[in-house]
Amino acid sequence: MSTLPVFRWHLAPDGYATRRQLRARDLRPGGQDVAAQLERPRRRGRPPLIAYLYRVDLAKPVRPMTPGRWRAHAAMMRARRTCPECGRDAGYVIPPTLGSCVTCAFPEEQCAA
Repeated sequence: MSTLPVFRWHLAPDGYATRRQLRARDLRPGGQDVAAQLERPRRRGRPPLIAYLYRVDLAKPVRPMTPGRWRAHAAMMRARRTCPECGRDAGYVIPPTLGSCVTCAFPEEQCAA
């Protein structure tokens, strides 16, 4: 196993990118292994933050969304917006901390308004 080149934060050479940077260019790693890593030092003896880098020249274009994927995405988002208590579409993603829409989570505050 060879060791990865390690660069300090903001000092990676051209030709390398993180997953987010690849996605911003409509690219994906495409099965390639991690080519290098960035390390951002932190204070008080904490371990450094690490970001993995991929080679841009080996990256592949992002796969287009098919109609089936769009339907699956819409169903997933609909499920995240549907309140398990009242069954209504809340119009926003239900916070996992509440577990239900705001109206069901705080019924006494809605009546006072």
